[in-house]
Amino acid sequence: MSREKPITLAIDIGGSGVKIMLLDWNSKPISERLRVPTPQPPTPDNVIEALDSLRKQVKGFDRISIGFPGVVKRGVTYTAANLDPSWIGFPLASSIRKRWRRPVRVANDAAVQGFGAIRGHGVELVLTLGTGMGSALYTDGNLCPGLELGHHPWLKGLTYEDHLGRRGYKRHGKKKWNKYLTKAIEQTEHTFNWDHLYIGGGNAKHITLEPNPKVSIISNQEGLIGGVALWQDSDL
Repeated sequence: MSREKPITLAIDIGGSGVKIMLLDWNSKPISERLRVPTPQPPTPDNVIEALDSLRKQVKGFDRISIGFPGVVKRGVTYTAANLDPSWIGFPLASSIRKRWRRPVRVANDAAVQGFGAIRGHGVELVLTLGTGMGSALYTDGNLCPGLELGHHPWLKGLTYEDHLGRRGYKRHGKKKWNKYLTKAIEQTEHTFNWDHLYIGGGNAKHITLEPNPKVSIISNQEGLIGGVALWQDSDL
């Protein structure tokens, strides 16, 4: 394959599902989005085995981008609140690189989704509402890494994720959950003074907010499409 226009295998590891898709050099999908449920227990070995099964269903690729639901530094996963504790300190990038013999880059899943959606102007915040609550903050298109807003104490002694993640949705119900989401939007605007907010994740389909020109609901597919951005400073 031409190194001038490499093919990226984009991977999105989530608390409920594991997804992959092939992308061309311009972030255009060139395969179907393939998905399997996140295996139980969601240990590194079990998740990587699920990825192996998905990889067999796609053609060749030059490099790999992975979105992971937790803090990632230099390809190592440091937190995994909605997976298995054995992910803490796991060398995900090097493990996949040795296994599949392709260069690998890993970032927080909300950060990857944001790269697929942001406009690159001003302060932009991404919130992903799924099993937990992911977050990513950008200034003029540059990621501010390490933001884990979901685990920040918020209301009634609980975190944002407690209220807005899957458990919160089940506990509150759709109407009350949307009221908490409205409060979260107001709070994050006061905290970060964002110019635009993007909301994605599997539970975004439950949102009933009034249209707001500063708030966009984004597709789950962005969590894969953003994978090409992880290589923007690379000649691979």
